[in-house]
Amino acid sequence: MTRTTISEEDEGKRVVNQNSDTVGMISGVRNDTIYVDPDPGLTDKIKSTLGWDDIEEGDYPLKQSHIDTITDDEVRLKR
Repeated sequence: MTRTTISEEDEGKRVVNQNSDTVGMISGVRNDTIYVDPDPGLTDKIKSTLGWDDIEEGDYPLKQSHIDTITDDEVRLKR
């Protein structure tokens, strides 16, 4: 299933570019903006798997307009 609308269920998913290169992991969702951790560690991955919002200072906001598709496993960015 693919979609383009973000939700809190997307926390912990990989963020990939059009070449399928991983650019980070979604660390949290707030107000229709997802936050991407460009270098997640094991602790960050566990927190996201548990659904614990873990937006930190080094995470980058990514607006819905930059998203191409969202699948069960990843968020794919537009070119």
